[in-house]
Amino acid sequence: MESRPLRYFVAVAEELNFTRAAERLGISPPPLSRAIRQLEAEMGVALLERTTHNVALTPAGAVLLTEARIALDALQAAERRAQRAAAPEPKLILAVKADGDAGLLEPILTCFASQPMSVPVAVRLCGWLEQPRLLRQGEADVALVHEPFDRTGLDSETLISEPRVVALAADHPLAARDRLSLADLGLRLEDVTRSAEENRSLGRDLAQLLTLVALGGPTPVLPASVAARYPRPGVVYRPVPDAPPSVLAIAWPQQSRSTATAALIRTAASVADTVRGRHAA
Repeated sequence: MESRPLRYFVAVAEELNFTRAAERLGISPPPLSRAIRQLEAEMGVALLERTTHNVALTPAGAVLLTEARIALDALQAAERRAQRAAAPEPKLILAVKADGDAGLLEPILTCFASQPMSVPVAVRLCGWLEQPRLLRQGEADVALVHEPFDRTGLDSETLISEPRVVALAADHPLAARDRLSLADLGLRLEDVTRSAEENRSLGRDLAQLLTLVALGGPTPVLPASVAARYPRPGVVYRPVPDAPPSVLAIAWPQQSRSTATAALIRTAASVADTVRGRHAA
């Protein structure tokens, strides 16, 4: 199967409108419609249900949409990785959210640079949970990412699990307490991830979020390492023992066969082991 019919199908499946999909692809609707019907004929299944006013995915179309996205990402990733492999000075690209490395990034890079299999590492700073997409599309070779995340097409290894704290304005009524529970914060166990995503949307980075906290804004639940790494006037941190731990993983594409990538993963695991041992001592 060629990639062009898959791209055409994905556009129609996402837009559920042939006119909008054709505009997105830069073609006219009639050849787009013919291409989709030819794809259905080749596969021997109906992918779309068409009426005068509506387009909907059939069960087969829903499955193909998921698989086609993965296949197209893989093709794009293969092209990008091949181009980078042909560069005069090969390098690895490590994706990480700014302030989202639990303090491991610098020791990992320092330790890796001393390894026999090391190559230069370029750090790609990205948005919250953007790392999986960058890995699947070949824009990064490895990533530090907090769980949970979309593991489609990826392998991963847990690096570190740490307790949570809540960041409060220094004059917040709860700041006088030594520790807090999720109930004190109006949260249930299943709310923690959603709440973290909502709080991160308030600022582009941790510095912005903590500025809002100091001004009496949100009360984000954060990894405990943040308290030691980011002390700020007007902000206090309190443990939240019943919150689920914050888990940082290292992730990479399942199809990766790079020895340098494997060496970086081993280095990250070794550094994380050292950090865990230091905390347990």
